[in-house]
Amino acid sequence: MMKRIAYFNAVMEEHSITEASRRFDVQPSSVSRQIASLEEELGVRLLNRNTRQVSPTEAGLRFYSYSRQILSDLDEAKRAVSDLQLEPQGTLKISSSVGFGETVILPLVPQFMASYPKLNITVELTERVVELITEGVDVAIRSGKLADSSLIARLLLLNNFIICASPTYLRQVGTPEEPADLAGHTCIKYGYAGWSNWFQISDKIERLSLGDTLETNSVNGQKQLILNDGGCALIPQWAVRKELKAGELVHVLPEHTFSPHGQETSTYAIYLKRELISPKIKVFTDFITKHIKAIY
Repeated sequence: MMKRIAYFNAVMEEHSITEASRRFDVQPSSVSRQIASLEEELGVRLLNRNTRQVSPTEAGLRFYSYSRQILSDLDEAKRAVSDLQLEPQGTLKISSSVGFGETVILPLVPQFMASYPKLNITVELTERVVELITEGVDVAIRSGKLADSSLIARLLLLNNFIICASPTYLRQVGTPEEPADLAGHTCIKYGYAGWSNWFQISDKIERLSLGDTLETNSVNGQKQLILNDGGCALIPQWAVRKELKAGELVHVLPEHTFSPHGQETSTYAIYLKRELISPKIKVFTDFITKHIKAIY
């Protein structure tokens, strides 16, 4: 219908079907057919025609007063969409697991906002798996494999689970020299579903026997417990990078590979698979990928 309206407006402005056809580089007969179809759709005659000229009917004049605004609004809508493609704006809703969000994502958000001032940012920290479409989430930050083929997962960081403890705890209890020694230590587990066991990964995957255990449902909870001499924790390396560097924590059994899930895991930025990725999603995932790689 928009093509018919555009042809009608051109005839009104050029006072001629022939001149209107030149504007669109089409045959006059094509313009006439489109206007006839528009009149049939509206159920009213818009133009009086004869062999020499066209003139608007009363209905045509009234319709033209609206049709000019219709096309103007359409052009404005197209510009608005084009601007969104060129400059990210609007609201970007991010969902992240609590530990990764607090440790890795949130520290990067202020710098990202400074680079894209027209974006409003919402960050939800939760351990539950969110539904991107129904909850209006643009990007979800999660660990594990991607099962839904309608989503794209962009690798952000290998989790690199390591065993850590405080120097004070190790002085008091002793430092494990073999994975089997963990049976004599207090082991602080991450209580997320399916992640509470500890595995040693080598030629085969072996579930470890642990001593007394303490369980918490957050990575940051684990970190606070080991910083306060509570025991050993199997924890992502990104969560304790600063504390290891400062000597507040010690990497225990560094020559071994461990995981709470029977395999090595990574953290991803997950978003909907679309033909055209929204600019706000693209610039955010590009930004955090670049800065995480530089830091970690």
